[in-house]
Amino acid sequence: MGSHRRLAPSGFVRGAGTARAAFTAVSAAAAVLGAMPTGPARAAPHGGTGAEIDRLYQEAEKATEAYDKAGERAGLLHRRVRDAQDRIARRQQRVNTLRESLGSLAGAQYRSGGLEPSLALLFSDDPADYLDKATTLDRIGAHQAGELRNLRQALRELAQERAEATGTLTELEKARRAVVTHKRTVEQKLARARALLNSLSPTERAAYDRASRSGRDDLLPGLSGLDGGPAASARAAAAVAAARSALGRPYVWGANGPAGFDCSGLMQWAYAQAGVRLPRTSQEQRHAGRRIPLSQARPGDLVVYRSDASHVAMYVGHGRVIHAPYPGAPVRYDPVGMMPISSVTRV
Repeated sequence: MGSHRRLAPSGFVRGAGTARAAFTAVSAAAAVLGAMPTGPARAAPHGGTGAEIDRLYQEAEKATEAYDKAGERAGLLHRRVRDAQDRIARRQQRVNTLRESLGSLAGAQYRSGGLEPSLALLFSDDPADYLDKATTLDRIGAHQAGELRNLRQALRELAQERAEATGTLTELEKARRAVVTHKRTVEQKLARARALLNSLSPTERAAYDRASRSGRDDLLPGLSGLDGGPAASARAAAAVAAARSALGRPYVWGANGPAGFDCSGLMQWAYAQAGVRLPRTSQEQRHAGRRIPLSQARPGDLVVYRSDASHVAMYVGHGRVIHAPYPGAPVRYDPVGMMPISSVTRV
């Protein structure tokens, strides 16, 4: 998603660190919903209306990325809970089996008890047979002690598994609440942006649309050297072909295809068609490969925009990218310099 009006240049980040800037907890993702700073926008049609639309789109895109991250986290936690439930069921069966085994052994010992061992030997018709039985009972006693130890260990493991599952369920509930919160934020921002767009006259709307697809080559050192050379790899070529096949499909926030996409969803889907699994959000995708200078960009490379990495597109050569822009704008080609670039990643 994201506004594509020309923002003030942030400069091209070269040689940035490769540590993954990802959320480590749902609570961190939720912080995105507080103050969402934005960069200054270029003058827009109808006074500040266009700039306000840009700001709302940018904030909605940040919230969409947080929504995607929270949704991914919720899915992971849901799978963990499901796996934990399976393990708990197996451990409970183990406990039940051990209890039954111990109950059978205890019953056998009770039935064979009766007399004190020395008296039982004295009155036995066959002392040798008695000694054989006594040896067996000793072995049963030792086995019972081992089974008791196993039962205690199984109970400890079961209790630990249940405690961990309870903690995971608590996290899952937080993640689900975060998804709802981010969704509400996106919807509010987009509703406001739509209302402002509808307030523009046809002439102003046309001017806004033209401005949203423009680029500033002078802001990007090395852009003049970009051409339509071959893709960086066979998988990059396959990803470019997949992205091109999605041209014209609608922007759908929170979607990763095939019927609709948000910006990072399109990148994830395109590379999935090439057999490569990318992370879900643009912030994570910027670390999904090797960082390269813009001057070396080749088809299939991921172009990440803004200092907060809130938008991503795929370079396809000749100074153009394919991306999912924002609601109402389908997957399309745009100039690579449509907004300030923060990094380029070769997957």
